[in-house]
Amino acid sequence: MLRVLLALTFVLFNLQASCKGGYEACKQKIIDSNSIVNQTLQIPVDKNRRLIFSRTVPHAKIIKHDPFLSLYLIEDKQCFDYPFTINNNLSLGKVSVDKTTAIEGRILKKQIGLNSFATFSEVLHAPALLTNSCCGLEGIVTPRGIIEKEYIQRFLTSKDTAYADIGIRVKDENNLVILSAVDPFMKNNPFKKDDCILVLDGKKVQDSASLMRDILFAKVGSTHKVKIKRGSKILSIIVSSKKRYSGGYKSDTFLEQYGWLFDEDLYIIKINENVHNYGLLLGDRLLQVNGKNVKNQQDIIENISDFKDYASLLFERENFQFFVRIN
Repeated sequence: MLRVLLALTFVLFNLQASCKGGYEACKQKIIDSNSIVNQTLQIPVDKNRRLIFSRTVPHAKIIKHDPFLSLYLIEDKQCFDYPFTINNNLSLGKVSVDKTTAIEGRILKKQIGLNSFATFSEVLHAPALLTNSCCGLEGIVTPRGIIEKEYIQRFLTSKDTAYADIGIRVKDENNLVILSAVDPFMKNNPFKKDDCILVLDGKKVQDSASLMRDILFAKVGSTHKVKIKRGSKILSIIVSSKKRYSGGYKSDTFLEQYGWLFDEDLYIIKINENVHNYGLLLGDRLLQVNGKNVKNQQDIIENISDFKDYASLLFERENFQFFVRIN
């Protein structure tokens, strides 16, 4: 026991010694590296690349892009000598740091995939870096919440920025992972709303955050064995993943797989040119789903699965209303 205490004391001593300056040093590093510019993050992650968080396309050589998280990896010609690194070790604390402030606190709610970003115990300013006392990255603070380091690490190291999807959205309820919505357009989707996910690929499911990471980070087209509880029955399901089309900084209504992206007021802001657009145009507004009025994306999610042969969508264009049927 004494050896363990001595070893822990040694680790803590060296950690404190190696992080001299603490959060004030992190603020200065942000200033020196020019990591925050207006409403964008431009974080040096090695000597010739920067991690960008931006809602607009940066004017730089783009190496890759994650549209769900609004992340870009760009070529950095300035080559900052002391780049930020992901903290993969035990963190004694977390702080949101920008050029003028450092706000200590803790993660209240983990990032649940692309459904919702992480939340913090204190009110934060965005954009900012979430770090430990050694300036190791724990995440980035965006207007919608915190993008956690696991997602940043995957973006930096993976060649493919696509995410996998098995047609479910989840929530934590009474220490269980419950399906809050099911993709009605996924062919032969075996899940039902309110199913409880127990096991994924032989591993007990602990919470929604870790489950969604395992699903999203899997290879598109991979096969998964899922054990669920439906009512009083325990069922085993085998399902193949498909490509994820929605969530994060993109709208999440299950209709994105048809090539449509919506803003918060349900106006179409983007149409994929490579799919059949059903005669829709930019600026068309969605009013009803399956006969029920919708005012936001959550309304769509709640009503979109309520159909038998086809989903009925009522749109409006310049005071003219028309229906679109999809299946």
